[in-house]
Amino acid sequence: MSSLATLAYAGRAWPFEQARALIARLVKSRVQDQADQKQALSLIEAGKTDEALKAFEGLDRPVIFETGYGPSGLPHIGTFGEVARTTMVRQAFEAMTGSAWQTRLICFSDDMDGLRKVPEGIPNSEILREDLYKPLTVVRDPFGEYPSFGAHNNARLKKFLDSFGFTYEFLSSTECYKSGVFDQTLLTALDRFDKIQGVMLPTLGPDRRATYSPFLPVSPKSGHVLQVPTLERNVAQGTIVFEEDGERFEVPVTGGHVKMQWKPDWAMRWAALGVDYEMAGKDLIDSVKVSSQVCKILGGVPPEGFNYELFLDEQGQKISKSKGNGLTMEDWLRYGAPESLAYYMFQSPKSAKKLYFDVIPRATDEFFQQLDAFPKQEEAKQIENPVWFVLRGQTALTSPPVTFGLMLNLVSAANASDKETLWGFLRAYIPGATPESEPVLDRLAGYALNYFEDFVKPSKAFRLPDDREKAAFLDLITRFKALPADTRDAEALQNIVFEVGKVHEFEPLRAWFQALYEVLLGQSQGPRFGSFVAIFGLERTIALLEQGVAGELVAA
Repeated sequence: MSSLATLAYAGRAWPFEQARALIARLVKSRVQDQADQKQALSLIEAGKTDEALKAFEGLDRPVIFETGYGPSGLPHIGTFGEVARTTMVRQAFEAMTGSAWQTRLICFSDDMDGLRKVPEGIPNSEILREDLYKPLTVVRDPFGEYPSFGAHNNARLKKFLDSFGFTYEFLSSTECYKSGVFDQTLLTALDRFDKIQGVMLPTLGPDRRATYSPFLPVSPKSGHVLQVPTLERNVAQGTIVFEEDGERFEVPVTGGHVKMQWKPDWAMRWAALGVDYEMAGKDLIDSVKVSSQVCKILGGVPPEGFNYELFLDEQGQKISKSKGNGLTMEDWLRYGAPESLAYYMFQSPKSAKKLYFDVIPRATDEFFQQLDAFPKQEEAKQIENPVWFVLRGQTALTSPPVTFGLMLNLVSAANASDKETLWGFLRAYIPGATPESEPVLDRLAGYALNYFEDFVKPSKAFRLPDDREKAAFLDLITRFKALPADTRDAEALQNIVFEVGKVHEFEPLRAWFQALYEVLLGQSQGPRFGSFVAIFGLERTIALLEQGVAGELVAA
């Protein structure tokens, strides 16, 4: 058994836990005899997955991972998170099985769904209003770039996933319905209509129950996806009868003439595509249970998966595509490295987390801290490190010599408005460094400039130092002036700052650093001050301290 497979089976990170549960589910669902199940699982656990696949033919077909996405609004980071997290489970699964077991990741877009309301913040919204209730792949694109609103949102999602290097297959609901991929399962659903209703109706209120049908016909007259009762079923012909505006229509359930209600649709997709793993948000726990029951009625096996906590906006509200209150993926990439986004998704998926702009700098620096630790760790620790999942085992990336937080404060103090100004400081601090030799640092410089301009600059609030702080500032100025002008030793500078804080009896000591940041940078937090001085330069720092003491920064 390979070292990696051994370690992966013992791995405690949540993707390994999920992969172990998936393996157990695959063996149980694909191998009928219990003794054979036990033998197959023993082989896989012993690192002999290839032997298990040969010995038990039922096992030897691809393992299907799926993520679902509804393109009724612009893709947000929650959509990316589901793909990223599922990819992490897939990576853990492949590590455990030595990649002997073929896997596929399907990113499914529910783009045949009817547009039920106009999302906020979309230009030319009158176009969407006119096309309400039509399938998303029929609704016109308000941006004027693609054949439909669904196609526009699909393209944005695929572009982002591609830029991050995910390996996936994109499937469109519209194409699957119209091409016949779902036909056989739809006919089974028609045949087992009453059993599906037996699961669905108890979950609905009285009014909804009276008109509910698992089939949503696409009107031949209006083109709308209709929520109307099924009046008649013709199983032999594969058709249903419904009524619209007093007129009766009979349409096939195949060929894209109907779409299923979303919970039966989810179940139908699992059965038709043979989905083995799909995760979902905590708000869908009951929906997963209902869809799993319908999946069994259709002859399928519900997938393995787990329920992650929801992302919240700055006010603690659930982020929503239609409200537009979450970050877009483009937002994050304007202000932070893509690796930091994946790192944020890896962290504590079962804990609710706020997802707004202020989390980006911290996530960026935490990711690079983990990257710094990675090469010093034993292999057993490395595969528990978020970096192993974020970079999918390819850890050639190196951390920048300057933190993102420090870069933000450098931009602030220097009033930098372009990369070249920043690089003037960076070259002095890191001799020989160039954007070409330090590409990650160059990326951080761009992110810092964007973040500062959009978020830090508008919220800056400088203040005057009180008497004790002013005395400490003057003491620090005196000590800095006693140093050689070219001093760049960040640790030595930090020690001097610490000593001044102690001499002037700041308690707790962090109050001293908070005073420095509030007076000099107009904010209450910052990176190590010694590192800031080293990169900003001793002469400039002394001048900044003098401006702070004189109140010139407040006046500015």
